[in-house]
Amino acid sequence: MYYFCGMKANLKYAAILILLSIVWGSSFILMKRGMIDKSTGDTIFSSTQVGAMRMLFASSVLLPMGLRSLKIITSFKIGLSLAVVSLAGSFLPAFLFTYAETGISSGYAGMLNSTVPIFTLIIGAFFFRQQLLKMQVIGVLIGTIGIVTLVNGVSVVDTSGTYLHVMAVVLATLCYGLSTNTMRYNLSHLQPLKVTSVAFVFAFLPAVFCFFYFETPTTIMENEHAKKAMVYILILAVVGTALSLILFNYLISKTSALFASSVTYLIPIVAVIIGFFDGETMSWIQVAAMLIILVGIFTANRKKKQIANK
Repeated sequence: MYYFCGMKANLKYAAILILLSIVWGSSFILMKRGMIDKSTGDTIFSSTQVGAMRMLFASSVLLPMGLRSLKIITSFKIGLSLAVVSLAGSFLPAFLFTYAETGISSGYAGMLNSTVPIFTLIIGAFFFRQQLLKMQVIGVLIGTIGIVTLVNGVSVVDTSGTYLHVMAVVLATLCYGLSTNTMRYNLSHLQPLKVTSVAFVFAFLPAVFCFFYFETPTTIMENEHAKKAMVYILILAVVGTALSLILFNYLISKTSALFASSVTYLIPIVAVIIGFFDGETMSWIQVAAMLIILVGIFTANRKKKQIANK
């Protein structure tokens, strides 16, 4: 009975991981659609405006719950950890990713995002005293090889742009690694919904400030394509940020930081599949790379104690 209960739980966590990969795998194209009109190629919103709206819409949705849940801040450590999750887990990446996509393609940004497990492992070991297991390191290395293979096998991915655009994604993934470990080791005893909603309370006022500082209302009123673009940004904010982070934080609290961050290895696979259904070709190298990535995820998380009962 214990075995079947554990297997059922693992299947549930795997299903959440796949769901998150689909949602976040689609988020990069939503960012692009929020900034650029597909039919004309004209800029609608700037990267900072999209980042501001994403945070404002997401925090507005969770604000009522967040205000009611402020009582979970019972110590300075919890308050500081929530601030880190808010800043590193949502606010900064929202601006860093949109900036990155002004110079590189959404597909390339999604693939670079797969460095999250590496940073999660490193930060967990050096700052949270997480023991590095041999299979975790091997699994991350295998997954990284798969990502490199996938990038090299995608001829349609635009890798142009400056190192600043690439480093923006790397910095965002570093932020995700810090946030994931902070959630796992400092906040996992709290309800994920409350943690997520309170973290967005911290982001609400800065988001309001950025919304007006970057003159977003002016663009909304003056650009004829703004309303259509805002639909993409609203989906990105509510589904791809607010609701998905609740699921992600739940996954962290029930499994491990490394297992939860493995979602970023699945995101490029989703991006390639979406491209295939959108008319792009899929090579055998890409299929092989996907299998390598899946082997890496399985290897890094194959020990039962790393996935369940943690």
